[in-house]
Amino acid sequence: MSSSSSNALLPPASMASRTLNIEAGPALDNKEEELEEDDPFDITNTKNASVETLKRWRQAALVLNASRRFRYTLDLKKEEEKEQRRRMIRAHAQVIRAALLFKLAGKKQIGATVKPPTPTGEYAIGLEQLVSMSRDHNSSALQQYGGVKGLSDMLRTNLEKGILGDEDDILKRRNAFGSNTYPRKKARSFLRFLWEAWQDLTLIILIIAAAASLALGMKTEGIKEGWYDGGSIAFAVFLVIIVTAISDYRQSLQFQNLNEEKRNIQIEVMRGGRMVKISIFDIVVGDVVPLRIGDQVPADGILISGHSLATDESSMTGESKIVHKDQKAPFLMSGCKVADGVGTMLVTGVGINTEWGLLMASISEDTGEETPLQVRLNGVATFIGIVGLVVAFSVLAVLLARYFTGNTRNSNGTVQFHKGETSISQIVDDIIKIVTIAVTIVVVAVPEGLPLAVTLTLAYSMRKMMADKALVRRLSACETMGSATTICSDKTGTLTLNQMTVVEAYIGRQRLDPPDDSSKLHTRISSLLFTGIAQNTQGNVFEPKDGGAVEISGSPTEKAILSWAVKLGMKFEAMKSESTVLQVFPFNSEKKRGGVALKVQDSEAYIHWKGAAEILLASCTKYMDLNGQLQSIDGEKEFCKEAIDDMAARSLRCVAIAYRPFDVEKIPADTESLDKWVLPEDDLVLIGIVGIKDPCRPGVKDAVKVCIEAGVKVRMVTGDNIQTAKAIALECGILSSDADASESNIIEGKVFRALSEGEREQVAKRITVMGRSSPSDKLLLVQALRKGGDVVAVTGDGTNDAPALHEADIGLAMGIQGTEVAKESSDIIILDDNFASVVKVVRWGRSVYANIQKFIQFQLTVNVAALIINVVAAVSSGDVPLNAVQLLWVNLIMDTLGALALATEPPTDHLMHRTPVGRREPLITNIMWRNLIVQALYQVGVLLVLNFAGRTILGLNDETRERANEVKNTVIFNTFVFCQIFNEFNARKPDEMNVFTGVTKNYLFMGIIGITLVLQVIIIQFLGKFTSTVRLSWELWLVSIAIGLISWPLAVVGKLIPVPETPLAKYFIRPFQRLRTARSA
Repeated sequence: MSSSSSNALLPPASMASRTLNIEAGPALDNKEEELEEDDPFDITNTKNASVETLKRWRQAALVLNASRRFRYTLDLKKEEEKEQRRRMIRAHAQVIRAALLFKLAGKKQIGATVKPPTPTGEYAIGLEQLVSMSRDHNSSALQQYGGVKGLSDMLRTNLEKGILGDEDDILKRRNAFGSNTYPRKKARSFLRFLWEAWQDLTLIILIIAAAASLALGMKTEGIKEGWYDGGSIAFAVFLVIIVTAISDYRQSLQFQNLNEEKRNIQIEVMRGGRMVKISIFDIVVGDVVPLRIGDQVPADGILISGHSLATDESSMTGESKIVHKDQKAPFLMSGCKVADGVGTMLVTGVGINTEWGLLMASISEDTGEETPLQVRLNGVATFIGIVGLVVAFSVLAVLLARYFTGNTRNSNGTVQFHKGETSISQIVDDIIKIVTIAVTIVVVAVPEGLPLAVTLTLAYSMRKMMADKALVRRLSACETMGSATTICSDKTGTLTLNQMTVVEAYIGRQRLDPPDDSSKLHTRISSLLFTGIAQNTQGNVFEPKDGGAVEISGSPTEKAILSWAVKLGMKFEAMKSESTVLQVFPFNSEKKRGGVALKVQDSEAYIHWKGAAEILLASCTKYMDLNGQLQSIDGEKEFCKEAIDDMAARSLRCVAIAYRPFDVEKIPADTESLDKWVLPEDDLVLIGIVGIKDPCRPGVKDAVKVCIEAGVKVRMVTGDNIQTAKAIALECGILSSDADASESNIIEGKVFRALSEGEREQVAKRITVMGRSSPSDKLLLVQALRKGGDVVAVTGDGTNDAPALHEADIGLAMGIQGTEVAKESSDIIILDDNFASVVKVVRWGRSVYANIQKFIQFQLTVNVAALIINVVAAVSSGDVPLNAVQLLWVNLIMDTLGALALATEPPTDHLMHRTPVGRREPLITNIMWRNLIVQALYQVGVLLVLNFAGRTILGLNDETRERANEVKNTVIFNTFVFCQIFNEFNARKPDEMNVFTGVTKNYLFMGIIGITLVLQVIIIQFLGKFTSTVRLSWELWLVSIAIGLISWPLAVVGKLIPVPETPLAKYFIRPFQRLRTARSA
């Protein structure tokens, strides 16, 4: 959804318009810049556009059907209503809580107790009491129920192992406490789409004209013959409305399916002692859910245990502040995000029984979003529409003038109007026909479907991208990806498989060979190592009682280390039970380490650390040898550094495990002080260093090569050791050779962060690999690249990546490893975490832009040809060869069927052999102008010749004048339609000679061409009364087809004509610039 506030981190508008023009050609001068900034349709990025900017282009657009044109744009009114509803629900909840606190304070003074729980089925507490306690944050009720332990017993939940989780257990809980879903507002019905399609002003005028024509026709000619003129227009209008509604309805269904995918968050829960991943909709009351930084709280619940746990409740309270959770404040609200720490919660309320559920049920979740291309196309449609209106009014004026001056004749040659002789009803009927022609020209001229073609191609692309493992959250990102000039990619899981295994291990200074050889380990080392690994992890080890395979869960790094420890002989549950966790410092991507404070016995306490090897090594003063003896590390640090560098050079991730004893008496005694206790990070004892192998993904080297050939620079941004990053970059092809791995291309995060803003902008252009980077370094890199004119796509998975994902032009979150915070800040979610899928997104982004250009070329050719033919014919002869019904059929081919055929072309490899599309590059390129002019001139020339000399050319001189005109006009109509059918093939490949490549694989295109042909035959041969046509002989059919067929070789010849590099649009803009400059002078 577009934000209503501008992003302060973006460069000023003047700088943005200058720098972002790199791909489009030379920078604009200041005067041109000013003009561009005044253009309401020139929005390069709708991601952070202000409400004022969005209002400006809406007000500037020429729109015939607002409900349809603005359907897939951000509904500013609904967005405001949504926020008001949100505030109302928040205020309501806060008032209830405040009243409850006041009531409880009074009850405490008189010693009142909470009403005892009412059993429900197998559970010792009822739904109403649970909901009331959770919603009101009623601590007294929780204490009365025996705290979280008593409540879990009532809900038949084991706090360590969770619920049983079998089908019967889950069904009982759903029946007793509800499911984690909420009623959604009904989607628009097909009838609603019919109603919106009917709202077009021109179509309403045509219906009125048809009704009047119908009434007059039946009055003058009788019911049997008099209904044809009015009835045929009405039928054509209804056909346009129905086809338009069907197309729009199909699009809406696709968007609904995509929205369902967005809402379906995957959550880890503890069931039957093992971690299982389930849909957020499958969570039930009684579930035990682990919480980590970046997670969304999936339901209302009570904190079981946690360390430094804090949530961001701004989505519910409206206040952007972090709320710390502990036993004094244990209530967790659904929909909030975990901002810090770790913990586990007991689910007490789901679905509509939570504030979040009430909020989601009361608001329409998706209020649309415009894209830059959509806005620009509204500008193009507005310009063409104005030209069309001028032409239509000119035709109307000319036809009326000719009619009333006696220069308009019937098909049999008689004059239509005789002053004082022609009846009023005949005059009205004739005027209605003239108005109908003028209005139909407006229908054809105003390309109402042009901006909607973007939505059509985006809906199609988004559905296909799901199959390519990319879920689009923001429509604009789909097309912006086509303009991406650089991709800043994570290493782990994106370029690599994220299947980690420990392949090398050092204990003290001794290398274990093989790494899981436990025979050399002293019991003292084993005890400390296993305790540190088991307690200092967010992972879990499940050992089935039946002796099946051990199941290990957690992040890939944690799984690798836990698997290694299990092979060495670690008993996970036993190690966890031997010590008590006092405080946890979750792994921090800034500090590259995570720690835990443990109390082993009443007299012993240890602090265990795990993290980046060279960083942790710097904090060590001792190491433990294989005999379990402490040794000074001073003389061995060089050896350890060499071991780390050697492993890193072989693309291994190096992780160190260390500890330090701590005086029990110095540990804070009270809970509040313990929560604030900062774990000491110095004077550590090194236990071991492990090298973890994470192989490159198959195909990633080819994907990187495709990017480079497409003019997209791939940069690796990783928190890993610089040597590991370099080795992986060489393996992936990001660095082409060792010579390429120079200091100017490779940089450490701390070095980049220390540079001034100006220096960062210069250095950023050269950076290919950034190692040991923090999320803030990634953000600085994105900002520097954008200021330098790049269109930046960035991948991220952690909570701290959210600012960089939001700041980038396209934020790509990882679907498997990504946190909910990262996903919500992103524009596209890469479902398989694979870099190759990112490259597919680039292909689709370019395809969106290319398909729109194909459609524009096709539609403008029809527009230009139809307008010129009718205008010239009207001015010269007072008659138009293409009548209202025929023009409506052409409009249907052009607007709806043409969009379906061309806007749904799949991407081709050819798209990746060109440079990125400049975001300020003209929509209509010089190549398109050339193709358009060649085809339009041919069509206009041939059809005007047929209009004025058709009787002779077609051998109709022997026929009566009326019959000859009917045949001639039918041939013109038939030829015009065939020109469009054949030109539709040309539009598929505007810059390629072979327009038939892959056409047989595009079944939709072939189907639409087939349907158009069949309908054209039916119209000419069987619906002559409706369309004012006559049946044609097979010779005249061949003439129509042959004239249309010539457009194919003509297109090939046209493509040999060279075009200038400077966009033609610039030549049209300059006169306006000079006029503006003269006025301001």
